[in-house]
Amino acid sequence: MASFSFGAGNARKLMRIPLYVAGRLATLVIPRSRDEWVFGCGVGVADGALALWPVVAAGGHRAVWLGDSARERADAAARGIPFVRRHSLQGFWRTARARVVVVTHGLGDVNRYAVAGAFVVQLWHGIPLKRIGLDSPETTRLSGRARPSLAAVVASRVLHQLYRRTVSGIRVLPAASHLVRGRLQSAFALADGCVPVTGEPRVDVLSRGTAEERRSAARAGVVAAVGELSDDTRLVLYAPTWRDGQVDPAIPTPSEWKLLEEVLAANDAVLLIRSHPLGAGHYTPPAATPRVRLIGSDVVADVTPLLPALDALITDYSSLAFDAALVPLPVIYLAPDVEEYGSRRGFYGRFVDVAGEDWASDWTRAAADLGAVLGDAVEAERRRQRSRELSDRVHAFRDGSNTQRVYRAIQSRRGRRTPVGRIDARTGLTAGGSS
Repeated sequence: MASFSFGAGNARKLMRIPLYVAGRLATLVIPRSRDEWVFGCGVGVADGALALWPVVAAGGHRAVWLGDSARERADAAARGIPFVRRHSLQGFWRTARARVVVVTHGLGDVNRYAVAGAFVVQLWHGIPLKRIGLDSPETTRLSGRARPSLAAVVASRVLHQLYRRTVSGIRVLPAASHLVRGRLQSAFALADGCVPVTGEPRVDVLSRGTAEERRSAARAGVVAAVGELSDDTRLVLYAPTWRDGQVDPAIPTPSEWKLLEEVLAANDAVLLIRSHPLGAGHYTPPAATPRVRLIGSDVVADVTPLLPALDALITDYSSLAFDAALVPLPVIYLAPDVEEYGSRRGFYGRFVDVAGEDWASDWTRAAADLGAVLGDAVEAERRRQRSRELSDRVHAFRDGSNTQRVYRAIQSRRGRRTPVGRIDARTGLTAGGSS
């Protein structure tokens, strides 16, 4: 399983400084086009960038998707999206020429050396519970030692200034609500006008159509990813967050696997395990069982559209808890390292304000909670109601039109006219009218 840490990544950034300088000099002489867009996403052809793509295409803009893998190329081709390798001369050129750059994770989603001077749209990839960007010391950490060397401290400060300068190029970073807006402004040191409260394009799929239609489509997506399932089989997703390259402390022990499988079998349920794409650890039970199936990012790039198929979510500090609140889903919080993670990474607010007082610290408790959710309708509804209340706090919109609002915010910031009119509930595209 892939592993990544801020320390290793930041060391590479320092080594690339000459490339950033060369790229900046190039963008000073390469004229940007009037209206060309480039898109990229850290997990593939997915997430908010993919949600925004059809709206931009319908607006008549010239656009291209940048990526590196054969899978990204195939996924783009299947959707009729023009594709260019991001780490190629053409990828550099298209990024350097683009007027608008759309990313979801970082500037490395496109060709990072050619972004300077572009109108950057950072869609991000979830509502943060853990601190991110400039709010977290992890972002510019170089050493994992408790007492880093003087050189590491100086280098970390250099990285902090470089990071601040880089994110200052963001012109639009949409927020799900005013509460979330404050977190994003702080994390990226952005002015009010750069963080409009529009809702996130990536979660529009959780609001369009009827609940039955969403569940049917999501169920079909799960089956396509993990294989056949009985119509009555219930689905539970376990999605731990990233721990900066460290092994997830909640990987079940052999005895916990046994207990978990007993709960799943008793309730005719399947556990879908989605470890973080940058994480480390093995989630395979000691003995093969159809009750546990892997659904990592190598299988499904974006799990958000599949959430309506679930009957419960198990997570810790992942933004999926906020997405699941839109369904809404009963959520079981499994967090064995709250104090350690909070001291190292930090939270926005308190973990207990999201998870409640009854979060689990091990799989024995989590398995019991799962059994209660699957076996007791009253308990399931209690946790579902908690998700509704969480959604009310963090989501200002639940109408499936976030993408249109983001597009209009982009065009407004650019001083451009945008189409208005009736919004199709299925596609999110506008029909008729102009402004």
